[in-house]
Amino acid sequence: MALLHRATITPGKAELIADWVPTRPWGPPATDPVSVIGAFRFDDPDGRVGMETHLVTAGGVLFQVPLTYRDEPLDGADDALVTEMQHSALGTRWVYDGLRDPRLVLMLAAVTLTGQGEALGMALHEGRWYTVPSPVRIRGGGGTTERVPVDGFEVTSDEATGAILRNDRFQLTVHRRPRPDPRPPIALTATWPGQADPVVLAALEAL
Repeated sequence: MALLHRATITPGKAELIADWVPTRPWGPPATDPVSVIGAFRFDDPDGRVGMETHLVTAGGVLFQVPLTYRDEPLDGADDALVTEMQHSALGTRWVYDGLRDPRLVLMLAAVTLTGQGEALGMALHEGRWYTVPSPVRIRGGGGTTERVPVDGFEVTSDEATGAILRNDRFQLTVHRRPRPDPRPPIALTATWPGQADPVVLAALEAL
């Protein structure tokens, strides 16, 4: 479960995404307005790192924007820092490119492999719990039921359309610009209202 707060955030998520993605090699031109479709979240096993992947469009192209939110800087990841965010409930949050944050990559690989792990957004307001739905629905799975390592991934390339990460067992391909291609045997896909054909977000294959 992802615990969400009724809070003031500066800069807002839509604003920071619109400012950041045009600066990336895989991003849109700065002249194309960025529109957010929705997001999905993963739970941190340690309960400290916020993990959220946004799906946005710009110039008629779909982009996948994984972000993490940390309560202190991530060692050795200065080049992956997107911005510092001020959160009225949590204080300063350091926002990172999720594909450079080992905690999000771990969960992304795990969910792609097993289909388990999307977090349900919940918020407490005036003493009652409410769900915080997103229009985005993801589906992973297709891999083994055996216990396998999903940590230790390192980025080997991150180009205009996607990134490739590897550990000692798997190659994880993450599409920066997802499309409704045929589903690979082990993959993470997404749908939302108006997008009935699943788009492929990531694929995992054994080395």
